Amino acid sequence: MKFSKYHALGNDYIVIDPKNLKNELSDSDIQTICDRHYGVGSDGILYGPEASEDCDFALRIFNPDASEAEKSGNGLRIFSRYLWDQSLVTHEQFAIETKGGEVSAKVGDKGLSVSVGMGKVRFTHDLVGEPQPVPNTIKAKDREFTYYLGNVGNPHCVILLDDVNAELAKEYGPFIENDARFTNRTNVQFVKVIDKSSIQIEIWERGAGYTLASGSSSTAAASVVHALGLCDSIIDVNMPGGVINIDLDTEFFATMTGGVCKICDGDFASEAFT
Repeated sequence: MKFSKYHALGNDYIVIDPKNLKNELSDSDIQTICDRHYGVGSDGILYGPEASEDCDFALRIFNPDASEAEKSGNGLRIFSRYLWDQSLVTHEQFAIETKGGEVSAKVGDKGLSVSVGMGKVRFTHDLVGEPQPVPNTIKAKDREFTYYLGNVGNPHCVILLDDVNAELAKEYGPFIENDARFTNRTNVQFVKVIDKSSIQIEIWERGAGYTLASGSSSTAAASVVHALGLCDSIIDVNMPGGVINIDLDTEFFATMTGGVCKICDGDFASEAFT
């Protein structure tokens, strides 16, 4: 089984093309591949390209626990770079179908940077969008947090604080992700506003845990702070893995731009799955 591995600001994914498989990936296969001791190790698997009736390509995204994600901003940038490396796309814009909706992508800077149109951000986890983010409260362990919902094709819980760090995300993120009010679980962002054009976030990702960077999390967090009037429409999102730029129009359609780095190509040995 052939694979390619990339990272987008430390958020690493393995790309597996279905044409290189004899059989569908099982949940156990996915968990083994993503395991950092028994497999290659990654924050998820990008399964594609597949055929699409409406877009140029279709993509499925699997978390390390084998659950399927609707959308991943970093995953989409990596997949776009993979398509470019395979000479399946050029610098022109192309469309990718995900379970979280269609996105447009464009590769630049000789593959080192990718822009993705993430679609319209909604301030709800439902199909019907809220025009503005609404504050809610949640209790996790010994703390109560005020949070705002975001939806970029996948669910987000955005928490604004005066200070954020990795330990905070790791301690409270799992409890918030699995809170009963989030029927499909949720991604969690702990956000500090730095100034009108930049924020800092720490991320607990649904099905993956603590991650160094996330494109969809960056999009959700930037959209919430802009809607609340705390930041302008063009925002640099600072994460432990690096910086992603989010550009929001007046209708909250978000364009995300960030770096992608190829790590390696390889082949899985069959004994890894026994």
